[in-house]
Amino acid sequence: MNKEYLRVLLIGSTGVVGKHVLELALAEKCFTEVIALTRRPLPTHPKLTNPVVDLRDLPSGTDWFAVDGVISALGTTQRIAGSPEAFREVDYGLNMAIARMAYEGGAERFALTSSLSANASSRSFYLRTKGELERDLQKIGFASLTFVRPGLLGGARSERRLAEEAGKLALGLLGPLLPPLWRISRPERVGSALVDAIVEGKPGRHIVESSQLA
Repeated sequence: MNKEYLRVLLIGSTGVVGKHVLELALAEKCFTEVIALTRRPLPTHPKLTNPVVDLRDLPSGTDWFAVDGVISALGTTQRIAGSPEAFREVDYGLNMAIARMAYEGGAERFALTSSLSANASSRSFYLRTKGELERDLQKIGFASLTFVRPGLLGGARSERRLAEEAGKLALGLLGPLLPPLWRISRPERVGSALVDAIVEGKPGRHIVESSQLA
């Protein structure tokens, strides 16, 4: 299912994973154009198209969604979003809306940054939302669909997440003693897994677990 040249849509390019995805995608020889939707302008690049938009109010009739593949590194937390409903609007609602528009535009490949233990039946609202997103993306019809499931992410974020920082410290100290599944996931490996999924375009659904991202 490989194609020599691909036009790719990227959402979430300013986050801890998205920054790595953007760098890798712009360097990828088979990507002819990378369309990154952001709220603030990105540094220019010959292969980069950077519409500055509000993802909650995307205009219709554009060719931004006429792509071969989509990479989503889009995500937030309940604390940052302000409420469970606002969190779900971003992590589930925006991802689903963009996935549908891209599929209608001809996209056959989709790669998502999900989460370790994502499960539509989970008691955790966060993990249940991630699991429901995975479940419903499968219903859209992408020929190649990949879920990358990192654990706690390493790297520096633009906003402080105190509980996450404490978790990183603990896992950093215990890392060598833990099974790979529970070690800190390296953002650059998550980004590489997302880009590779679009480049390869393997038919069917695929899961990259956190044990492959440490």
